[in-house]
Amino acid sequence: MTTTTAPEVQAPTSAHRTPICGRARTLALVSLLLASMMELIDVTIVNVALPTIEASLNASASMLQWVVAAYPLAFGIALITGARLGDRFGRKRLFLLGLVGFTIASAACGWAPNVELLVAFRALQGIAAAAMVPQVLTSIQVMYAPHERGTAMGIFSGLAGLASVMGPILGAVLTEASSWRAVFLVNIPVGVIALVAAIRFIPESRSEHPVRINARSVFALAAGLLAILYPLTMGHELGWPTWSFALMGAGIVGLIAFLRSQRSDESRGGDPLVTTSLYAGRSGRGFRGATIVGSVLFIVCAGYFLSTTLFLQVALGWSVLKAGLVNIPFAITATIGAGSGAAVLMPRIGRQVLLIGAVIMAAGVGFLAIVAGDATTTASFWAFVPVFGVVGLGFGFMVSSIAPLGLAKVDGRHAGSASGLFNTTTQLANAVGAAALGTLFFEVAARQEGQLPLELLRPAYVIVLLVAIALLGVVAMATRLIPADAHRFADHG
Repeated sequence: MTTTTAPEVQAPTSAHRTPICGRARTLALVSLLLASMMELIDVTIVNVALPTIEASLNASASMLQWVVAAYPLAFGIALITGARLGDRFGRKRLFLLGLVGFTIASAACGWAPNVELLVAFRALQGIAAAAMVPQVLTSIQVMYAPHERGTAMGIFSGLAGLASVMGPILGAVLTEASSWRAVFLVNIPVGVIALVAAIRFIPESRSEHPVRINARSVFALAAGLLAILYPLTMGHELGWPTWSFALMGAGIVGLIAFLRSQRSDESRGGDPLVTTSLYAGRSGRGFRGATIVGSVLFIVCAGYFLSTTLFLQVALGWSVLKAGLVNIPFAITATIGAGSGAAVLMPRIGRQVLLIGAVIMAAGVGFLAIVAGDATTTASFWAFVPVFGVVGLGFGFMVSSIAPLGLAKVDGRHAGSASGLFNTTTQLANAVGAAALGTLFFEVAARQEGQLPLELLRPAYVIVLLVAIALLGVVAMATRLIPADAHRFADHG
């Protein structure tokens, strides 16, 4: 899952001029929307195919976690850099480069001969997406005059929201109809169509004041995160050697040093990768709170989707298609919740919509734990439908309102940086959730004494769900960090 807020958008001075119009502009918008939908779907489309990938490529539990985590990790690390490269060298140029790279990396994933290369190609997908995605909303700003953007942005937000929750369903249909490789290969024709339209119709634009790109900061962030996530993901398989804890400690120290260097760069008037002042003081209260809410929520979601897929297919023995179709209630209620939450509830009750969403989602996860605790291999499909619907509704209430509330009181000069930083944080939270909760799932399963998959995985799944409830409690408490009047300043779309 991901948000639909623009990553580090800098409105160009040419935004009041529309270099194209009519049919050409519509086709350019179609290209941008296709690329954006591909990226959003790819965040979750692979989850439902994990057991099939495990059997096909003889993948270990830790490598399955990397299949999920490599994409958002690489995407999150490179996202701000991708936005800045577009500002400097041309947004159309970076969009085309990212689109070509994403399509090629998708093909490579689909034809990967082993799981190690699949993980590597997933990371390349993430890097390519980081070059492509930041250019989408900025290009829309260039293509549409201010009074015309509402319709284009409404279409974008609606399709983005739908794509975010359709991944598991589409992944199940493709895997059942063909194989797990189809969930990646489907991007090839979509990418080619988007590329042809983009070359012909998307106008080029650049920022008149591009921000400097600090490669050292990018590498420092990547090194710190990998030092934490690699041993966290591989530790279970390797028996938790001493070096794994030492490396995680080094990663934490490295990230602290990275943040200090970012604060120092900013105080000297430089262009830090992370603008730490956005979190500081009373002015940063809303952004700080929204970042905590969004990050913890996406940690929960990553672990929820990973463990649910494995429980349904491996423990209960469901087919890929059955496990995918049971997500339809989640998709429907999440879409309804997102629309009503942002457009109806948030303008009236502000941050309370996040609290309501956290409570509803926690209740749904709690009911799911009860259903899973009593489930057998003959469990009815319909036993899970209502609880998935409740989980989706709570998620929908939150996901569409977090960013508008968090960015509401951010100074206009820093809106682009704040938006980009918020999206980067949530992408990295996806990777952390897959690593941390995935490791918890497999660690608990390994400690069980049963013989059947259900005996091993049911306790692990219930534990992950209970942890998810606790984390949603953190989300509920963190909503109070957001100013009570933030909704008065928020963009309600």
